Amino acid sequence: MELKKKMIRLNQHFSTKEEAITAAGQLLVEDHCVQPEYVQSMIDRNNELSTYMGNFIAIPHGTDAGKQYIHKTGISVMQIPEGVEFGSAKDSKLVTIVFGIAGLNNEHLDVLSQIALFCSKLGNVAQLSDAQSEQEIINLLKEVGE
Repeated sequence: MELKKKMIRLNQHFSTKEEAITAAGQLLVEDHCVQPEYVQSMIDRNNELSTYMGNFIAIPHGTDAGKQYIHKTGISVMQIPEGVEFGSAKDSKLVTIVFGIAGLNNEHLDVLSQIALFCSKLGNVAQLSDAQSEQEIINLLKEVGE
């Protein structure tokens, strides 16, 4: 999995999950992975079925209909030290790392699986959340996809 420094944002603050998803999607737009319409499909996808994966991680990606807006596979990472709520008042699902995914020809399914496996270990998530540089995050995720 190739992850670029410009696709990582550290120390982000968001009031809502929609803001976090939009920011992750905007990085995909800026890297020409997707058209701007894909960002709304990421929000729609999360509304249909939560992209919260557990262990303080969310992996928003577009709906099937949103696939038409994908130019190339891409991934963005938003580090949110204070967290953003992906759940509800009754069922909190705090997220500190958001992975925005665009997968051409279903390539995202493999990336999703690999990230979920890596983040199944809370120690890995803590390292991502505490990373002080984009390069540190890239180094941590190098084993994903190998």
